[in-house]
Amino acid sequence: MTDLVAFGELLLRLSAPGRELLLQSNRLDVQVGGAEANVAVGLAHLGHATRMVSAVPGNPLGRAAVAALGAAGVDTRGVIERDGRMGLYFLSPGAGLRAADIVYDRAGSSFATAPEDAFDWRTLLSGAKRLHLSGITPALGPGSAAAAIIAAEMARELGVAVSFDGNYRARLWEVWDSDPRTILRRLVGQADILFGNHRDIALLLGREFSGDGPDRRREAAEAAFDAFPKLQAIASTARHPEDADRHRISARIDTRDGAHQSEEVVISGIVDRIGGGDAFAAGVLHALLDGGDPERAMHEGLALTCLKHSLPGDASRFRREDLAAFLAGGFDVRR
Repeated sequence: MTDLVAFGELLLRLSAPGRELLLQSNRLDVQVGGAEANVAVGLAHLGHATRMVSAVPGNPLGRAAVAALGAAGVDTRGVIERDGRMGLYFLSPGAGLRAADIVYDRAGSSFATAPEDAFDWRTLLSGAKRLHLSGITPALGPGSAAAAIIAAEMARELGVAVSFDGNYRARLWEVWDSDPRTILRRLVGQADILFGNHRDIALLLGREFSGDGPDRRREAAEAAFDAFPKLQAIASTARHPEDADRHRISARIDTRDGAHQSEEVVISGIVDRIGGGDAFAAGVLHALLDGGDPERAMHEGLALTCLKHSLPGDASRFRREDLAAFLAGGFDVRR
């Protein structure tokens, strides 16, 4: 039994070392990333069986990315090799009052150009509990959008639960003649869990919602529940950066019966904020896969995103004992 199947693009992340600007010096640090892959890696480290479905070029770059996922405990038999190139993104880390900045270089990648029927979903979803998707995949182009819809609809047909992370990326949608609202509504319509906030819901429903205060956030959640009958939970974080090294983060989960809202946690000395949302998703799904209730899922999602900020790279690599120690407030050396 596979706890989670993740579908999305594997990327190489090339980042400036330390707090430098891109190409300030003549080297770049390399990490393997991708929103959906980050969730699979995070859950694998928490002891769950996860599988990645993607496409990479049959060259050393693609094979290195697949090997990195395999080393993290993710089943990579759903990753195919095909013509094209490896998707890349370049990161300038933030520092002080300078925000982090990302440059995408993923046009024409093996994943983005894969035909919608490249994946045998009946086989890939066999024995799976959940399919995890994000809004990044359909933003890559019409083929990727169609493939994501096919995957979500097949999952529902097979009785596999679907979780969807909004992850709206305007720069990707703007490259092609896209209709984000229509495409995303089809995908969210298959999901029982949405990772997103009032802005994601506003995009889906074509109306404005305020995120100021719990009542306003509840208004957005109730509108989403009315619009999407299969939806059972909406999980989100609220982030307030003071500077690149110090953020305040809270978490919230809305269900059809009510809401759970955490207190803010101050995260200082941030090492790497990229992938924090994916770590939140992994923590929430971990708790739910373990039979936990929404309140536990909220706390464990927030805990894992807090821990992720201490770790270089895109994905959480913390284990159950790390999560338990954080939730218990154990900040001293563990001996």
